[in-house]
Amino acid sequence: IRQCDKHPSIKGRQIIVKNIVQFIITSTLLILSSFSYAVDPTNIYPKVKLETSMGVIVVELDRVKAPITVNNFLEYVVKGEYNNTIFHRIIDDFIVQGGAYDAKFTAKELGKNIVNESGNGLKNEMGTIAMAKENRPHTANRQFFFNLADNTTLDPGRKWGYAVFGAIIEGEEVLEAIAKVPTDYNETMAWNDVPIKHVTLIKATLLPADE
Repeated sequence: IRQCDKHPSIKGRQIIVKNIVQFIITSTLLILSSFSYAVDPTNIYPKVKLETSMGVIVVELDRVKAPITVNNFLEYVVKGEYNNTIFHRIIDDFIVQGGAYDAKFTAKELGKNIVNESGNGLKNEMGTIAMAKENRPHTANRQFFFNLADNTTLDPGRKWGYAVFGAIIEGEEVLEAIAKVPTDYNETMAWNDVPIKHVTLIKATLLPADE
């Protein structure tokens, strides 16, 4: 009596490989189809609802003047990457910054850095949303901030500025409330201006084009 081979036959392995490939292709198509809605070129002013622990903020983004920045932000939104992140830096009369850390201050996965679109004509005025970056110009990826004042020093001049890519259209009072939360030096992260009590971005949702 022939002993059963514990290893799959060549034909069996081919079937397994074929099934794996089909699964990968299907999964990729599903991901692309979900994101294709976000990058729909006909939706040039997409709106995103930000459900925070202190209320709802809705932003309208400007794909005409900041197409790279908007598409990058929407990719994080559609993939759920901003869900359950915190606003880790709050400076009244200046900015509210978030998008990069969870409640344990664990850094979220970074995508690729994007081209700095700060020269698009949009200014860092009160109520606008812009991308954070390092000192080098083209280092924005997932962190964003809201301007709490007309921060002209963040606009480009002889140096690169911070790329604005939209503005709040609903929930200005929520942002104002967030701006007033108590902050302190955080010894664990060695940062100033960290909220004593977490302000959480619970969920970010891309709204339908007709809303």
